[in-house]
Amino acid sequence: MKFIVSSSYLLKQLQVLGSVINSNNTLPILDNFLFELNNNELTVSSSDLETTMSATLSIDSTSKGSVAVPAKLLLEILKTFPEQPLTFTVEDNNTVEISSNSGKYALAYAAGEEFPKAVNLEDPSVTVVPAEVLATAVSKTIFAAGNDDLRPVMSGVFFQFSPEGLIFVATDAHKLVKYARTDVKASQVADFIMPKKPLTILKSILGSSDAEVKIEYNDSNATFSFDNYILMCRLIDGKYPNYEAVIPKENPNKLMIDRSLFLSSVRRVAIFSNKTTHQIRLKIAGAELNVSAEDIDYSNKAEERLTCDYQGDDLQIGFNSRFLTEMLTNLQSDMIMLEMSLPNRAGILTPVDGLEEGETVTMLVMPVMLNS
Repeated sequence: MKFIVSSSYLLKQLQVLGSVINSNNTLPILDNFLFELNNNELTVSSSDLETTMSATLSIDSTSKGSVAVPAKLLLEILKTFPEQPLTFTVEDNNTVEISSNSGKYALAYAAGEEFPKAVNLEDPSVTVVPAEVLATAVSKTIFAAGNDDLRPVMSGVFFQFSPEGLIFVATDAHKLVKYARTDVKASQVADFIMPKKPLTILKSILGSSDAEVKIEYNDSNATFSFDNYILMCRLIDGKYPNYEAVIPKENPNKLMIDRSLFLSSVRRVAIFSNKTTHQIRLKIAGAELNVSAEDIDYSNKAEERLTCDYQGDDLQIGFNSRFLTEMLTNLQSDMIMLEMSLPNRAGILTPVDGLEEGETVTMLVMPVMLNS
């Protein structure tokens, strides 16, 4: 088995696939890339058993076969080559020989048959989503997903597909983000929970793609196919909490303010907040918003006054500044709306402008109790 491939083209593909490989694998074979050669088509795969990803490369060859090559070693050597054709030859003495313009390098390989086989989806449901929409949906929601091993359903992003549109939700019980699109639809109703790791990989490569992503899914697995990639992952098992129930419907107090102005203020004031609670206080009266924080243990405190557009009763409410900062950073609009009802009910953040037709973003942040 022998093939010729461009060094930078191969490196670019392998760096994407390398993000699937764990640093400490239970099975030694998972430290390898699987190379499957079928004439001038080379399919390279990597897996951690939960997530499997493969890329199909066009190369110059007339042979067939499969070998598993050490991922770390191969990536390290490829990073050092200037752009040039490399010749890979599988020798009889269990080594793959790489020939470059300047020399020869031999890596030990394992048999391709030892590599775990990807699952075949039986009779999956299919939805096609533009790459840009999926990339936006993931980056808008993934930061709000939890890290709690005791509640695995909340450690992923909930996908809800229907003929009315697509909804993506993530929450860790302190903050919640719901991203909805009515301009992209699915043929049938379905929902599943995607783990964080494959979504992070998708997010990094979808941004630069203008392809359509074909999503196939059943009860236990989902596959994302686009460009020359196929990403397959096991879904999180369990029932997602009823997120609609926690979004307060009646919010008479509405605050409209410049996002970047508010974000800078929160960041500055938060430096003076208590290091365990990160609590900041918003005090709103008339057209004035007062942002303050205090760390009683160290006698540190800060206070800023901003002008805003406010309709509602005078209100004092406390938030965790880290959650507020994350949410404000994640929104791209110039103006934002913060809707509130009572100091002990969640606040709802929404962008006022900058959204595409059919796109809505709702962010919910739980308040913290103010010690008066």
